[in-house]
Amino acid sequence: MTDGLHGAFRIVGGHPALDLVNTVSPRLRGGASEHDYLTSPAELLAWSRKVELIDLRDFSAVEGTWRMAPVLAAKALGATLEIREAVYDVLAPRADGAVVAADGVKRGAGSAFERLMLRWSAAAARSMLIPVPDRDRGVAELVIGTSPAQLIPDRLVTAAVELVRTVELRQLRACPVQDGGCGWLFLDRSRNGSRRWCAMEDCGTRAKIRKLGERRRYLRTS
Repeated sequence: MTDGLHGAFRIVGGHPALDLVNTVSPRLRGGASEHDYLTSPAELLAWSRKVELIDLRDFSAVEGTWRMAPVLAAKALGATLEIREAVYDVLAPRADGAVVAADGVKRGAGSAFERLMLRWSAAAARSMLIPVPDRDRGVAELVIGTSPAQLIPDRLVTAAVELVRTVELRQLRACPVQDGGCGWLFLDRSRNGSRRWCAMEDCGTRAKIRKLGERRRYLRTS
């Protein structure tokens, strides 16, 4: 959890698709009180560089294309947000600690899978299989994002499909909203599977401080 894309913004998901999900805070299924960190193409571009989805060459190509054609930038942002919400709708119900808002789930997992499939199909159509000689493993490289205008959503939906296909559900967690967490999704790869918070130094610390305050107030009144 954080207060912006710059400075202390934490990358805690353990996978690019989860880091994308975590650009909304707090994360509560169907909830209205959310802050969105991707509200413009410029923020999307900065975030993509921060999570190393793109390198400097990609950054220059995308930024130049979007600057010359703002309508393409808006479309890329819209596609990215659709991918983000589809991934959340698919994975949140299976994440340990996730909370569903009182007004219920507004988007079904079935339609979310369909949205991912359509975006992934479009990304695949813009991808290329390039022969690569003199390698010990494989004879070709799959290049995703051959169109600068859609490079970022194409790479994100490909990562999302890879995640929903291979995620180990025992590792999938949600930072516990009911205990003061932010609802962000992450993969718990700790040795004993005991990670509870998106970041102990963030949500975990605030929860400890809050509980300490409650304990002190109880002792004063008892």
